[in-house]
Amino acid sequence: MLKIADRTYHSRLLLGTGKYPSFEVQKKAVEVSQAEILTFAVRRMNIFSAEQPNFLEQLDLTNYTLLPNTAGAKTAEEAVRIAKLAKASGLCDMIKVEVIGDQRTLLPDPIETLKASEKLLAEGFIVLPYTSDDVVLAKRLENLGVHAIMPGASPIGSGKGLVNPLNLKFIVEQSEIPVIVDAGIGSPKDAAYAMELGADAVLLNTAVSGARDPVKMAEAMKLAIDAGRLGFEAGRIEEKEYATASSPTIGMMTL
Repeated sequence: MLKIADRTYHSRLLLGTGKYPSFEVQKKAVEVSQAEILTFAVRRMNIFSAEQPNFLEQLDLTNYTLLPNTAGAKTAEEAVRIAKLAKASGLCDMIKVEVIGDQRTLLPDPIETLKASEKLLAEGFIVLPYTSDDVVLAKRLENLGVHAIMPGASPIGSGKGLVNPLNLKFIVEQSEIPVIVDAGIGSPKDAAYAMELGADAVLLNTAVSGARDPVKMAEAMKLAIDAGRLGFEAGRIEEKEYATASSPTIGMMTL
């Protein structure tokens, strides 16, 4: 089971809730995915306006953990304010720290992410920072006390998949907290690959919401993540340069 802080989950798929064609499609995709953690941008929700449409009203929230994120923040101070707003509204005390440092690539700002994570840990939040695939930064954040590391596979929404699997592998190998691959996943193949590298979970949004059939893609991602995890636990065979017979040659009859 996936364990984050003192909480455990059966599903290793964390699902974003933005950009679906309709609330109905979003609801079906969430149900089919069997995700237990749903993430969303606090700044894009009218959490204090009862007359505004709210996807949370479409779901039985007793079945889910909500993971608000600080998307839109450009500084640590902004991220902390957004996190406190989410907590004050009663959503959750678990927060995805997202501080964007470059608007063209939407890559996270490492310095501001460290600052925000440190401040939110002091406030008692369960902190899950979104980072680049920087191995040293991941270790610095873990040493700080965050509860999971969320390195991007590639830029947000790009669908490019794992552009630097070696760094992701290094992060997995050194980490004693969950590693959740976040951003850039484009297909079930990408999700399975991330899990085969040893990631504890995958967070994705656009790969499902932007698919031709989001509901089918949600199910495909669920199956890919399950398969990738099983493959990692089973242990793949060693790669070889030349063929090896699958049947033993000792004791073969001479014709």
